[in-house]
Amino acid sequence: MSSSSSDPRSLLDALRSGAPLPSFPAEAVESARALARDVSQAALARVEALPEPLALAVLEAAVSDGNTVLPEALASSSVKPLVKAAKKALYQLRSRGVAVAGPARATPAEPPPAAAPEALNALASAVTGDGERALVLARVLRGAGVEVVQMQLSDERGVVALQLGDRNRATWRKLVKDGLAHGGIVELPPEEAAALLAEAAGTNLRTRTPFPKGLDVVLRHFGVQPQQSPTELPPPEPEDLRRAQEADVLHDTVELASWLPPEPDMRVLVQKMDEVVQSPLSLSDVQRQEQLQAAVLGVARDFFTPEVRQRYALRLWRMADYFERSSRPREADIARAEARRLFHGAQEPFSRFAERLFEKVLALVAAAGARAGARPGADTGPAEAAPAPTLERRSPGGLIIP
Repeated sequence: MSSSSSDPRSLLDALRSGAPLPSFPAEAVESARALARDVSQAALARVEALPEPLALAVLEAAVSDGNTVLPEALASSSVKPLVKAAKKALYQLRSRGVAVAGPARATPAEPPPAAAPEALNALASAVTGDGERALVLARVLRGAGVEVVQMQLSDERGVVALQLGDRNRATWRKLVKDGLAHGGIVELPPEEAAALLAEAAGTNLRTRTPFPKGLDVVLRHFGVQPQQSPTELPPPEPEDLRRAQEADVLHDTVELASWLPPEPDMRVLVQKMDEVVQSPLSLSDVQRQEQLQAAVLGVARDFFTPEVRQRYALRLWRMADYFERSSRPREADIARAEARRLFHGAQEPFSRFAERLFEKVLALVAAAGARAGARPGADTGPAEAAPAPTLERRSPGGLIIP
């Protein structure tokens, strides 16, 4: 059977369309077709009895329909490949805003589960203004070893850099401790980190960005398949407008303080600022400030096209999770609200997050002009206003932190 024919999405399409599947027993195919048509009635035992590819296709049907019953049941299955796939499915559903129940607890009468390899949490950095972040995965090897993978992810290109190596457990624990103490890093459950890797690898394929050396090995070792379609965010909620009106405060966080527009767009704004400051018209300070603010708003509106809105929405969605894991629930709620509105094209009122992104350029240019003894905007470009942020730092233990 070809790789495409065993892909869960392809198999699901075949099951629902009635296409022949001669590689599987006819009875299994008919059973899978019935389950895929009405996944809400899919009993655990019937799915477990299917050949694994068909069972995964039925699970894919549950994800597609937003149904949590089957993934929650399979998460406690005795079939290990289905358990792993179910956990990923639950994370996908949770990322889309679907309410997912916590894992069921075993009753005292049940025998203890068989010992499984220790699952190691992953590490993830904050997202930079360019949409990059570090992701560090680890898995236990035989003996006392740990395979450690450090990756740099880009939301526009996918996985752009990778380091793969083995460490002993003591070294790994020290790396984690030092990284968390240094700041700018949070821990992630392994299944959520795997989902981020799948999303990034899918971006590599869609943008035709070559895999860095070793990525195919990492995907195989961690059981990750590239995500086939771009990530979608859930629609806005009733309270999102109220929360999003405060979205400019996100720029006051340490992580977003360095977020700036791309340099070409900063130069467009600086040019418009020059036109206002050097205008031959006699303007009061209030009128000049109003015109500068209008220039900021105009450039911000032009910059935030539908494509850019969705890109920044996904960055804020990831940062919402980061804020939540770093004990900042207010910032997390605001970031999620703004992300949902940006992703689904809310136009008015215009995003305060987007406007503040360009207001920071105005402030930086004014500060640079004051240091140079010049009026704000006079012969001052964005490169002079602030040094370019460094895209790579390292914790005391050696972990890469964008």
